[in-house]
Amino acid sequence: MLTGALDASISGIIITDHQQPDNPIIYCNKSFEDITGYTRSEIIGHNCRFLQQEDRNQPARETLFNAIKEGGKCVVEIRNYKKDGTLFWNELYMSPITDENGNVLFFIGVQNDVTRRKLAEEELQSDKKKMEQRIEERTQSLRESEEYLASIVQTVRESLIVLSPNLKVLSVNSHFIKTFKVSREETEGKLLYDLGNGQWNIPELKKLLEKILPTNNPIIDFEVSHDFPHIGKKLMLLNAHRIELEGQYKDRILIAIEDITERRAIEQRKDDFLSIASHELKTPLTTIKGYIQIIGRLTADIQNEKLKGAVEKTTTYVERLNNLISELLDVSRIQSGNIELHKVPFDFDAAVADAVENLQQAGHSHKITVTGKTGCTFNGDESHITQVITNLLSNAIKYSPNHQTVGVHLSVVSDYIKCAITDNGVGIPRDEQPKIFDRFYRVGSTQQRFPGMGIGLYICAEIIRNHEGSIWVESEPGKGSVFSFTLPLSEQKGAQDAR
Repeated sequence: MLTGALDASISGIIITDHQQPDNPIIYCNKSFEDITGYTRSEIIGHNCRFLQQEDRNQPARETLFNAIKEGGKCVVEIRNYKKDGTLFWNELYMSPITDENGNVLFFIGVQNDVTRRKLAEEELQSDKKKMEQRIEERTQSLRESEEYLASIVQTVRESLIVLSPNLKVLSVNSHFIKTFKVSREETEGKLLYDLGNGQWNIPELKKLLEKILPTNNPIIDFEVSHDFPHIGKKLMLLNAHRIELEGQYKDRILIAIEDITERRAIEQRKDDFLSIASHELKTPLTTIKGYIQIIGRLTADIQNEKLKGAVEKTTTYVERLNNLISELLDVSRIQSGNIELHKVPFDFDAAVADAVENLQQAGHSHKITVTGKTGCTFNGDESHITQVITNLLSNAIKYSPNHQTVGVHLSVVSDYIKCAITDNGVGIPRDEQPKIFDRFYRVGSTQQRFPGMGIGLYICAEIIRNHEGSIWVESEPGKGSVFSFTLPLSEQKGAQDAR
């Protein structure tokens, strides 16, 4: 009943655990998800500061910091950003929850979106009359410049459609006519679904226009695949926007269509080549690895240090090449949707300990310190989860050559396992952080100093995603990075104990 009551509230409600490092969020209600645009799995385990993104220099943050430090309550108005980057003002009421001895255990935050009120206040502080007059003149000028706007539309190298509220085609640009091999006469003034004898009666398109767009404006990169009778199969990315101005153009719908059929085919050929090349390389490399092991045994008693050193280096580089090919094969399986998860219950803490021990025994000079524990048996693919942990630890060591320590912290936040790996290395610029989990992406400032192909973090992200988890990074150039991931304990053995 309590959870139902909290979810029924129109205010966003969160609870953070003051007993854990970095005061992570352990509960959020439905309104908090609606206000921020993030899902619960993307929220749990984060510190509240992730909502401020780059906008960190706010006096309200200092007030919050002091209240948390002193175990007190406070009320602040703070700028936050939704998942899509939209700014919103948040009125936050924060209070501590203490035990019978007055020790702070949790903090509860109740927040309301007061963006409209703040915008109104800011407008009143400016020269409202003068500004409104200028905006009106500018808007009127744009409305009267249909011919000018139409000329711009015609030069855009994407197919564009303008629809009325009842989905009749008001206009299309030349690129649409050329791409879909139609005439303007048989297109404009017709219902979109009736074009080409029903060719555009596409289920995905109807879903976009009738269900998604009315509740979520605009729509970006909505993928639609359709086999047109005359031009063949097309793979399209649709961007749709419903105009919400008053007047002549009210509720008109703009659709931009990017034909990505050829681009996707090229990507598929690249993936096919990657898969074939990786498989073809694996067989001879396995043979080479076997021969190197034989040579190593045969030269074990030979008193030739130079020869032994050459064999050891060859073994190291063959192993490095073997790992690289294994990663390429993982990428190929992920791209083709053939990644296989063999889920069985396993001791999560023991898996982390084994991964740490294996890296320490590999001769790394860094000391890896594990703090905290989950005490959970997780139902998942142990080898893949271990691969994620090993990859993140290896990166932490690799990118912190001037520091000798790496930290691992394990915890349970709400009904999620959380693993955070901390280094004191080179760090990652904030503008590049959203891209580091993309396939083949490498941070520009580290490409020359540190070799790699940019696929390790992509594989980690896909493995965590396939386990219904979330992975993210917090970093600052020159001050190191914290890579964290959470895995859901729902329906897992040990989840009840974790709560």
